[in-house]
Amino acid sequence: MTLILEAKQCGCRLQLACHEVQIDLRTYRRRYQQGEVQADKRPICIRPEPANKLFQEERDAIVEVCNRSEFASLPPTQIVPTLLDRGEYIASESSYYRVLSTQGQLHKRGRQRSRQKQAKPTSYTATDSNQVYTWDITYLPSKVRGQHYYLYVIEDIYSRKIVGYEVYEHECGELASQLLQRTLMREQCFNQALVLHSDNGAPMKSLTFKAKMEELGITSSYSRPRVSDDNPYVESLFRTVKYMPSWPTKGFETIDSSRSWVEAFVRWYNTEHKHSKLNYVTPSERHNGKDKGAERRYCSLQKS
Repeated sequence: MTLILEAKQCGCRLQLACHEVQIDLRTYRRRYQQGEVQADKRPICIRPEPANKLFQEERDAIVEVCNRSEFASLPPTQIVPTLLDRGEYIASESSYYRVLSTQGQLHKRGRQRSRQKQAKPTSYTATDSNQVYTWDITYLPSKVRGQHYYLYVIEDIYSRKIVGYEVYEHECGELASQLLQRTLMREQCFNQALVLHSDNGAPMKSLTFKAKMEELGITSSYSRPRVSDDNPYVESLFRTVKYMPSWPTKGFETIDSSRSWVEAFVRWYNTEHKHSKLNYVTPSERHNGKDKGAERRYCSLQKS
């Protein structure tokens, strides 16, 4: 305001002076009245409430739903689609997050770290099921210190469905070869173009496993050397496995108990888990081509 007044006193036109300091002429006239600079009333003005503001009853309903035992371990991105399947709708996912934040119930859960940006793989793109698989092996702890079981998992990157899995007491190319052949028999995808991606571990690069892939006509794909995030789909799956509420933090009693736990997880993951990267349909629905109907159902419920 002082610069504009000085320019005015020197004969400059008011409109040009306001333009030079990037202040609208109407703003200047509103703020400078009767020879004084008026206080800025924008922070204290009364504004009309938005028409779509949630009622207190709706906010209470959101908190009540999120605190139910069945939803206590789930984020709003899983709660809202589940309620839509039941024909219920309270508010959008962003409203859930906003209400939970005001209630002090929005924070990191359990042992998980803050979300980190993941690089997308660029090697292959799948446009349908049974085109590109990815696989890996992870440790399952036992109650005996230093002893582990090994979870072998084969995942379809298009549908995110776990198409093959097994738990063994050790890792080797022969066991991986057997699992791969059983998976192809179950999925009935012999004699078709299939890419199998993995990291550079010893079982993945073993001669036995490479020979089996060649026998089955599978194209191999490997992560780049010294790049740890080139196999993100299965690594993301392993994170989901080990952050389940039912995950035994003290280890599995026996290999049979670990197999039973993994079997229950795979059944839940494939048929019940609404995957955020699949527009909240289950991997089995996407794998079997039933996801379009589910997406249309969600859209119609959200519009109603």
